[in-house]
Amino acid sequence: MQLLNASGCLDALTAPDIARALDAFVTKTITPEPRDGNSPVRIAETDSGMLNAIGLANPGRERFLSSTLPQLRALGVPLWVSVGGFAAHEYAETCARLDGVTIELNLSCPNVDEAPQSAAEIVRACRAATTNPLYAKVSPHAWDMGETVRALEAAGADGLSMVNTLRGAALDVRLRPKLARGSGGYSGPAIKPVALAAVLAARRATDLPIVGMGGVTSGRDALELIACGATHVALGTVLFSDPDAPSRVHRELVEESLQLGFADPEGAFCAALDPVVTMEN
Repeated sequence: MQLLNASGCLDALTAPDIARALDAFVTKTITPEPRDGNSPVRIAETDSGMLNAIGLANPGRERFLSSTLPQLRALGVPLWVSVGGFAAHEYAETCARLDGVTIELNLSCPNVDEAPQSAAEIVRACRAATTNPLYAKVSPHAWDMGETVRALEAAGADGLSMVNTLRGAALDVRLRPKLARGSGGYSGPAIKPVALAAVLAARRATDLPIVGMGGVTSGRDALELIACGATHVALGTVLFSDPDAPSRVHRELVEESLQLGFADPEGAFCAALDPVVTMEN
């Protein structure tokens, strides 16, 4: 079981010690061209989480490859590169330029317009362009998670990351949206039940590795995702408030496992799948 960061929740070059406390570091999403992102206000707190509408701000593919990626490699941490785009060929072109990394395809950002192709079509194009491990980051809004997962696997995905943020909005005291864009990606403790349900559904449909994420603030949260079928866990919003979260969650995960009678966290893998009961008519 590896502990990662969710893409966009940690700058490894600004906080290298935090990045090194993870088992692997996931970059911010990279697009072919530089992006300034959406206009401010782009971040807003809520009662039980955070809204963001950053809009995939990044330096673009060429600068990332020539400057950022070499600096990240020097940290000595296994790297996952989050790849974005607005058409299947854009994703594939970036994947073809990467080597020696795991690629996470950001197929579900709620803050930008999506590519016209389906997620499976994008995965298929990227699979043809690279031999690097390819993970598909899945939207929590999928109507049938099992069907979505099976389509991504058939297209060539090596693994899944789930879930991305939920689309949400918040109003200020004048009853106006807090975010300039109106809505954004909602993350934080409140979305953990959504993440658990998504991982459960995905695990019933596939044997692929799954990076579970969404609302993880403690070792117990991480263990619950593992029990639902996650093989790895990612920390997101918690990293903004607790820079010690990677070390703390690692420690708590072992402690929680032992308290429940498991020799290690992997012992709890899929523990939540067996007792599911279906209601008869």
